Amino acid sequence: MVDYGIKYWSNDDFIIEDGLVKVNYQHKPSLLEIVQDIREKGYKGPLLVRFPHLIHKQVRQLFSAFETAIDEYHYTGAFKAVFPLKVNQMPNFVLPLMDCVQGLCYGLEAGSKSELIVAMAYTNENAPITVNGFKDKEMISLGFIAAKMGHDITLTIEGLNELESIIEVAKELGAPYPNIGLRIRLHSTGTGVWGKSGGINAKFGLTSTELLEAIRRLEDSKLLTQFTMIHFHIGSQISDISPLKKALREVGNIYAELRKMGAKNLTCVNIGGGLAVEYTQHEGENNRNYTLSEFSGDVVFSLKEIVRNKQEKEPDIFIESGRFVSANHAVLVAPVLELFSQEYDEKALRLKESNPPLIAEMLDLYQSVSEKNAIEYLHDSLDHMESLLTLFDLGYIDLTDRSNTEILVHLIIKKVIKLLKHKNHNDIIRIQEQVQERYLLNCSFFQSLPDYWGLGQNFPVMPIDRLNCRPTRSASLWDITCDSDGEIAFNAKKPLYLHDVDVMEEEYFLGFFLVGAYQEVLGMRHNLFTHPTEFSVVFDDDLNKGYAIENLLEAQNILDVLDDLDYDTKEIERILKQRIDDSGISDEDKKEVLGMLYVMLSENGYLRTITKDSQ
Repeated sequence: MVDYGIKYWSNDDFIIEDGLVKVNYQHKPSLLEIVQDIREKGYKGPLLVRFPHLIHKQVRQLFSAFETAIDEYHYTGAFKAVFPLKVNQMPNFVLPLMDCVQGLCYGLEAGSKSELIVAMAYTNENAPITVNGFKDKEMISLGFIAAKMGHDITLTIEGLNELESIIEVAKELGAPYPNIGLRIRLHSTGTGVWGKSGGINAKFGLTSTELLEAIRRLEDSKLLTQFTMIHFHIGSQISDISPLKKALREVGNIYAELRKMGAKNLTCVNIGGGLAVEYTQHEGENNRNYTLSEFSGDVVFSLKEIVRNKQEKEPDIFIESGRFVSANHAVLVAPVLELFSQEYDEKALRLKESNPPLIAEMLDLYQSVSEKNAIEYLHDSLDHMESLLTLFDLGYIDLTDRSNTEILVHLIIKKVIKLLKHKNHNDIIRIQEQVQERYLLNCSFFQSLPDYWGLGQNFPVMPIDRLNCRPTRSASLWDITCDSDGEIAFNAKKPLYLHDVDVMEEEYFLGFFLVGAYQEVLGMRHNLFTHPTEFSVVFDDDLNKGYAIENLLEAQNILDVLDDLDYDTKEIERILKQRIDDSGISDEDKKEVLGMLYVMLSENGYLRTITKDSQ
């Protein structure tokens, strides 16, 4: 069985049984079964599958880890959390999240006016709201409105100008006031792609000098009592715990100093986000070097030690981990449309009565290759191919000969791989690096995996069935956009091997896991491909299959996409109809063409799987 590193990245959310990827929950349905259910309803393109129970699981693990650490170290502060909406604003994520955290001190973090409106509408009673990012007077006024509605809201100040706006709005609107937080610009930095979020040159936060000035202005305006939180963030996806511990020492001392200066209502330290998700599929390529238990223990212990030495109150601990809560709840399933080397079969050969000697030799190599001579014959065929391509460039062989050369080489490679598939032979690995199979997927990486395209973020990918069969083809993945960047190339250091299937005869699906953080909102409509059809899988023991499909949201059709881009779709329809009318074809053909056109306009832009069943 090939496990595609599932033990590293899946957190036991998914398992492999009977050659299938299964959801490790209740009746343990397979992803293939779920996908086939939805495809039988007519949804043939890429699918985004949500599992709300995994949202609940992550939140439960987060609270459990911190509560255990608080008990272990006899910490007197409380643990509180918010979900940063920038990570996933989709209602089919946010609403189940808010439903499963009722009774917990878990709210939402907003970074824009639109996100703040969502937070004001859906945050549970008595749960916190934090507001980060740059704010104008209108956004600050929204925060005051939220406070008047009874929300426990904290406006985190990124600069002194924002503080002046808060003071101004406080005079205009009066009490009740929102809480005020100050974001600290630490010297400490994180690691990796997002390490620049911290450090003295970070985009957000107050320097020590600005912090002292902020305290003075709060005191002068009689708003120091509203100052309840300091906040820092050293970057998303923190791979190493050491930078966080250094940042905690720095911020712990700042917290204690501010309290000694008279900020007695300062009781919260917000450590921001950064709790990493393990994306790796390969041993030794870990994305984080700590467990959740170590993370929570280090945060609690570090803050306790610092404030104890300073003889100050142990603060409540806020966390804004979004990736950890949301990443694993969503899986993208993409059908494979085509394997590009499958045109290289014996039927495609156009052998002549008299072939060039090297081609005749290659044919003999193909017919007589065996396990014993496989590597030798493979090397011979590659040498022959180079010689024949040179002969073509010099005009000594024709295009038919070149075609036969390419086909014979691929046939020999496939035969050698099949003969030696159970052996870890270095020559096979090297050859597969050079001659990969190209799998065309019915999806857009720009739309569904923008962090792969933009940041080089790897996502676990694997077939959702056939896992009891050894994959033999080194795989490059191509999406259906007309952009050469729409490719996940084969990487010899992190190789992906897939099965040699005939997609004209059978369906083959790849699952991309841990795609629930950032990917959806960041996804772009490159080539005007829309979001995939999405749905949630909700488990219920009383149902026949043990689960139900809910919150189905079909991919937008072509007219809807054009309408979103502010095209006048009625005008488009009118112009197309007029041009068909003016085309000179018969009335019967006009009716048929117009009917076909309207059907296509009402469908999404993804391709149809080209198996016999779908033709």
